[in-house]
Amino acid sequence: MDKSSIAILTTVINFKLYEITSNFFPKGIRKYVIDGRNGMHGIHSLFYMFKKLKKRNIDWLILADEDVIFTKPDIVFKIINKMKNDNICVSGIRDGGVIWHRCHNPITVNTFFTIINFKEISKIWNINEIKKNQYILPNEFKVSKGYLNEFYDMNSLSEPYYCFFLWLKRKKKIFFYLDAEIMDDNISNNIIFNNEVFAYHTWYARGYGVIDKHTNRINDFFSKLELKISGMDSNLDVVVFKDSFFYFKMKVKKSIKNLF
Repeated sequence: MDKSSIAILTTVINFKLYEITSNFFPKGIRKYVIDGRNGMHGIHSLFYMFKKLKKRNIDWLILADEDVIFTKPDIVFKIINKMKNDNICVSGIRDGGVIWHRCHNPITVNTFFTIINFKEISKIWNINEIKKNQYILPNEFKVSKGYLNEFYDMNSLSEPYYCFFLWLKRKKKIFFYLDAEIMDDNISNNIIFNNEVFAYHTWYARGYGVIDKHTNRINDFFSKLELKISGMDSNLDVVVFKDSFFYFKMKVKKSIKNLF
């Protein structure tokens, strides 16, 4: 596989945690960061990443939060191979019906770990179209109830970024849903491809180094996985993007909205 066309992007709120987990990211691919400490995340981060990455010759883009811990990172290349061979546009974990505390829409995926065909999506990219897709029509999408073990809501629009995935669905793009299981702490989950666990998602990245409960819980994860906690590898080449005026722009938009 030509890894030069693959990149991984993380919208980082907690750089302390990213400095640890990024050491375990898949090797040999470009690494990008969006600085999310000014409130940029979700749909805003998605829009911003297409703006910043569109001219960087990326075919496949992996989205992984800083609280994702890879244990078998090379499996992402197997997923990408499958996506390439089967004309799959999006791979990720359903945001409902799989993880008990994510009981929202099972048609969309949660962006804590997602792989997208960046090249294909870039060809049809239309931000105005995407924004108009934050809706669900009655009986528009179906999912087999027997396949999902946890609660879900087919009508949920709980995440503003759903419009991106609903837009792709309505464009008839193919999704491949990964499996996941909840862990012993009843919060974290593993991530599975072809019955093989290759990563874990601890959740609550914001709390690492701030809230003892989550700091200790995530550190326990590193211990159980026998992963060494260290600072960022000095050889880790990361490009960081930041919209320095994002917070100010959001405040202005909110103020204008409140006037009407």
